[in-house]
Amino acid sequence: MNLNEIKLPVEEHIREFEKQFRDSMKSKVPLLDKITRYIVKRKGKQIRPLFVFFSAAMCGGITEKTYRAASLIELLHTATLVHDDVVDDSNERRGFFSLNALWKNKISVLVGDYLLSRGLLLAVENNDFNLLKIVSHSVKQMSEGELLQLEKARNLDIKEDVYFDIITKKTASLIASCLESGAASAGADIETQQKLRMAGQYTGIAFQIKDDLLDYRSDKKTGKPSGGDIKERKMTLPLLYLLDQSGFSEKRKIINIVKNHNNDPDKVGKLIEMVNKSGGADYAGKKMEENLEKAFEILETMPDNPWRKSLKDLVQFTIDRDN
Repeated sequence: MNLNEIKLPVEEHIREFEKQFRDSMKSKVPLLDKITRYIVKRKGKQIRPLFVFFSAAMCGGITEKTYRAASLIELLHTATLVHDDVVDDSNERRGFFSLNALWKNKISVLVGDYLLSRGLLLAVENNDFNLLKIVSHSVKQMSEGELLQLEKARNLDIKEDVYFDIITKKTASLIASCLESGAASAGADIETQQKLRMAGQYTGIAFQIKDDLLDYRSDKKTGKPSGGDIKERKMTLPLLYLLDQSGFSEKRKIINIVKNHNNDPDKVGKLIEMVNKSGGADYAGKKMEENLEKAFEILETMPDNPWRKSLKDLVQFTIDRDN
């Protein structure tokens, strides 16, 4: 099932959300208004708002508060992406130039701060303190996950439990907050909110492992795996499995490639081949499926209605995608 088919039941809600999201970013400062229009234009697949709307619909119905929950998540998440691009010195995101590539770092940092403040005000002005608590907790975890990953990238001393800690904080916490805030916006009880938070967390873990696996599969254009994570010295699950299966001297060679030869296409290509031969990609695939199954088990305890099916289809899409 493709994303457009999944989106159909909430298409009108998504259009209204986009309008409200645009309005939430408006400013009387011309430069800021120009930049926020650019941000809206380069929007991604909108998976996060979909999680919010399906969760709310399943738990009683989409309300005005649901639109604010989706906008709050997008504002705070977009702020973190803008700051990430500055930190990573990235020139591109989703096929568009990043803000710092067009307007330099100082302006980008200030725009990130502006988006953060708009999100905070949106929640406070509407007394959505429960939504603010949910999403702020997620942003805190995302920051911790990024810092933990940066710390471990220096020495490459990461173990599997640390890897899962990083991706739970860095990626899964945001999807968890989408499902939790969607349920909260529909007036669901705390127990239901927490159950959906866990479903979102398992989905987010599976989503990140899928991202890791895409790095080890052949690119449609080049016919070769990208090896992007190795180039960035990220120790992902397929590579960790190879390390765990290797002897001391082999481990040293692998670490040496990641640390000192991560921009050498031949050595990166050889390392990817070693990972795939070791069963690293297969192992990661099993872990992805395990987390997906845990998410589905929780969703099966929710009311059996068409919205639950839509939500399950969206969860499945997160690992069926090819980019």
